[in-house]
Amino acid sequence: MRADPSLAATQLGRGPEALVHDWQAFGTMFENLCIRDLLVYAQALPDIGFEPIRYYRDDSGLEADAIIELADGRWAAFEVKVGEEGVPAAASNLKRLRGKLRGNPKARVRGPEFMAVITGLSHYAREVGEGIYSIPIRALAP
Repeated sequence: MRADPSLAATQLGRGPEALVHDWQAFGTMFENLCIRDLLVYAQALPDIGFEPIRYYRDDSGLEADAIIELADGRWAAFEVKVGEEGVPAAASNLKRLRGKLRGNPKARVRGPEFMAVITGLSHYAREVGEGIYSIPIRALAP
């Protein structure tokens, strides 16, 4: 279960002014906010399992901030970035993840239904290439 990141900010004594000057802390709290929101949306899906959201990281350092998998094997992967400047690298990571799974005949996993980079400062959702989308957090809705 994830908590509201504003609770962590309050406990650390970090208000908006302090977070603006500490992008590391802000980024961590923003990622937690996005994962918490994804969890709420995922729990509303009919075929979701016990742990609706997982983090992925392999021994090569390839990662995805969130993987949502349904009981029938369909899945989606997400990266979270505060600003637009992180979108190309995040999209590249998602593309590598998809390629790694598709390129391994022993991984009995179908391709993703959806891949996206959730951003904090983007103004609109858009496709960034090869079925990967950039979506501002404010555009997420059930």
